Amino acid sequence: MESPVKNLVTMKGPVVKVGEELMLLIPLENGGAELIECLKGIGEVEGEFLKVEIPESLAELLQIGEGDLVCVHNSGGTFHIQPVRREYVN
Repeated sequence: MESPVKNLVTMKGPVVKVGEELMLLIPLENGGAELIECLKGIGEVEGEFLKVEIPESLAELLQIGEGDLVCVHNSGGTFHIQPVRREYVN
């Protein structure tokens, strides 16, 4: 069972590529500051953003790449990344 989080944060945003690295740049002022605690060792504050590098193995597992939309949240006190899949309507 997941432990409750004081401030549950859920955000959507694009995967960006800086140099050869895929990453998320999460604005601190729009909820990113609430994610810092659950990102120990995998993210860092860089200017006005929380920067989270996405290892190639994780990108392959999630089937995400540059420009793809992902959802991040801190449910259970752990940082989660999930791809946002587009649904097509006929």
